[in-house]
Amino acid sequence: MPAFDYPRHSPHFLACRRACRPIAQAHQEIVVGLSGGPDSLALVAALTIEGSEVEAIIIDHGLQENSAAIARSAARQAEYLQARPRIITVTVEEGSGTDGTEAEARRARYDALTSAAGKRPVAVAHTRNDQAETLLLTALRGHATGMLPQTGKILRPFLEVTREDTVGTCQELGLDYWEDPHNDDPAYRRVALRQAVLPLLDEINGGATAALAAAAAELAEDNALLAELAGEPTDDCTELAAQPAPLRRRRIAAWLRSHHLSVTKAVIGAVDKLVTTPGTAAAVAAGHAHGKRLDVRRIGGRLSLIRQE
Repeated sequence: MPAFDYPRHSPHFLACRRACRPIAQAHQEIVVGLSGGPDSLALVAALTIEGSEVEAIIIDHGLQENSAAIARSAARQAEYLQARPRIITVTVEEGSGTDGTEAEARRARYDALTSAAGKRPVAVAHTRNDQAETLLLTALRGHATGMLPQTGKILRPFLEVTREDTVGTCQELGLDYWEDPHNDDPAYRRVALRQAVLPLLDEINGGATAALAAAAAELAEDNALLAELAGEPTDDCTELAAQPAPLRRRRIAAWLRSHHLSVTKAVIGAVDKLVTTPGTAAAVAAGHAHGKRLDVRRIGGRLSLIRQE
């Protein structure tokens, strides 16, 4: 049993513990992605108190001047919660705009977490609020979906836990958590949705966050089934063209993701046109890497990725 103290009456922590209990019972060892924010600190606390051996991996993206100090502070909190801390420094490629940089940081973070975890599962602290925001963000990209409780070895036990519960947990346990300044910058679309859109939706329709999160969960399950029916990613245009459009679009999206390309309605639709229109010489701008634009072309009946010099 962890040595840190917690009050007998701790309803927010209890909500987090209940969410983590099935995972702790199923996995003796688990990796947690720890940022030092309230969500991930609450996740570490809940899993350790429920009996899991937790390695808390702190990813230092180096995107802020004091990132190393923030990482060390998160490591100290992990030790207090009797988790094993480990700091990993990653390099983030510059993306296109603030949201592009955020996407590159997310990719680098998940690559580092899954690599460090080996065969162990990785728990991340996405909450019900994150689920609702994800639905709105992906809908604005024309490809609405949500997050699943498990994707491969990534586990999301907090999808039914509110941000109020994670912040409340830290307050109940006396934990000092870090507030990422990016989470208050409306230049990021997710933050703008959080600060302006979701409160307005709650005014129009009480409980909007819970309703959106529930819709996101259903969409995530539906999309997962359709993706499974569609099959593994392929660049074979003839094979893709033979599929019904709903399956083909999801298979194209999977192929785009496998190459770290932009997955939006516009890009999926343009690539779909390449697939279903033999002889087209059009190029689809689908992302950037190392400052160079990445295009998708149809060459020899297959989708090909071309880096523009």
